[in-house]
Amino acid sequence: MIINIVLVEPEIPQNTGNIARTCAATGARLHIVKPMGFRIDDKKLKRAGLDYWQYLDITYYENLADFLQKTEGANYYLFTTKGQKVYSDVSFPDNCYLIFGKETKGLPEDFIIANRQNALRVPMQGEIRSLNLSNTVALATYEVLRQWGFPSLENKGELHDYKWSEV
Repeated sequence: MIINIVLVEPEIPQNTGNIARTCAATGARLHIVKPMGFRIDDKKLKRAGLDYWQYLDITYYENLADFLQKTEGANYYLFTTKGQKVYSDVSFPDNCYLIFGKETKGLPEDFIIANRQNALRVPMQGEIRSLNLSNTVALATYEVLRQWGFPSLENKGELHDYKWSEV
């Protein structure tokens, strides 16, 4: 089972690095739609992703039109504060694409309107604009994995200095 995480025009390297680490930990594929607000060799990006870059499956697209053309017919789920449905009310299929907009502006509204049936939001108090992008990606990714029963993920739960069988 495959989850595709799509970042449309990410602006903050630390967020993208954190998201890359989440993708590495969960086996999700990462799709980055340009333009980006940083260079891919940015030190902040590499630091946030730590040493997990070799575990990633990353695809880059020149723009949103390029992404949509190359993934035509896919199951898109847009995460936006403007969504009409709550993310936890949706059953996510295999090979779904979870799409997130840039930090300062989100996804283009015409794209949201065209996909309104799959425009999802995370509930928040009214005074709060949004969650951090990397937190939202982690929340969404683990909701999909929870629904799927956490396929192929290990839950080791090991202590550093002790063994559970000895305490």
